[in-house]
Amino acid sequence: MTSVDAVRPSVWPPGMVTGILAGLGAGAFWGMTFIAPLMVEGFSSVDFTVGRFVACGLFSVLLLAMGHVHRAAGGPVPRVPTLRQAGAALGLSVLGYTGYYLLLVLAIADAGAALPVLIIGTIPLWVMVLGKPHALRWSALVPGLLLTGLGMLLMMRVTGDTAADAGGAHLWRGILYAVGAMASWTAFGLLNAAWLRRHPEVNSTDWANWLGVAAGVGALGLWALWGSGWAGMTAQPGVWRFVAVCAVTGIGSAWVAAVLWNMASRRLSPSLAGQLIVSETVFGLLYTFVWSGHWPAPLQWAACVLFLLGILASINAHR
Repeated sequence: MTSVDAVRPSVWPPGMVTGILAGLGAGAFWGMTFIAPLMVEGFSSVDFTVGRFVACGLFSVLLLAMGHVHRAAGGPVPRVPTLRQAGAALGLSVLGYTGYYLLLVLAIADAGAALPVLIIGTIPLWVMVLGKPHALRWSALVPGLLLTGLGMLLMMRVTGDTAADAGGAHLWRGILYAVGAMASWTAFGLLNAAWLRRHPEVNSTDWANWLGVAAGVGALGLWALWGSGWAGMTAQPGVWRFVAVCAVTGIGSAWVAAVLWNMASRRLSPSLAGQLIVSETVFGLLYTFVWSGHWPAPLQWAACVLFLLGILASINAHR
């Protein structure tokens, strides 16, 4: 070993492995939302969205209350958001939580499911491109972008035949809603990462709690405008399974995923974190196939392989 090799720093920047694992973990929890509507029938997409974020908000309130109880017993003082921080949490929760899902629900209602899902699937590419660090050369980012883009093209090929027939009476309006949803979460991913970098004093769990409370408040407003009536919901068969699914996805896919995503956003550049978003699609497909008992189509296998290769290429580019 030469003297240069002896003093060469580790190829893994501090915290990078933790950030990558956290980003993949967030994708694993986000993927749960793909099968949640399949587990209970008779409830609208708005009902699932509201139930998920109300559960997330209630869980966040419980954790905050426990923090104050712990303080009364001599524990550390829990952090309370300032008015400006609370406003940031509310705004970002609209972009990445309730507002994003509302636009997606409206898009699916107007254009069917296939086209909006394909449009939403481009979010990792936008986050990767818009969040590229200044010091990173474009040539280093291109392999990951190409592999991810090719994987998405294969997914589009699988669903392309159904997408043409699934559009509703307002196809173009639905496409605009889907583009709005895509832009909303892309903005959330970039702004959330920037906010966390500017506020290192706020840990990932506190920020997830504040976002959860804000999302719960927004979900109640969404339910008042678009949700099913209380009597109609409680009279539906399988209402307790619906409550259980909302609780699991609200705590897992919203709160736990938010903590993990905040950890990834602190430790990774937006471009690398954006690449990891494709793990949501991979995990979502895996859960769907397990639930339905069907094997993926060959093109879906190939797309998942390309997604994984794209993640590895992006990790290598950011080392």
